[in-house]
Amino acid sequence: MSETNHAKLHTNEEPRNDFIDVALGFGVTFGIFTVVCIIFTILNLYI
Repeated sequence: MSETNHAKLHTNEEPRNDFIDVALGFGVTFGIFTVVCIIFTILNLYI
């Protein structure tokens, strides 16, 4: 266990849920794109 790249020596100090991170990122991106599309659609109808 004296190797520096041994997996058991590197403890995960901040456990993260990768699925929640990806889902939240996708949801925020989808929401921003949806708002931008709605704004441009409204602008297109009035111009």
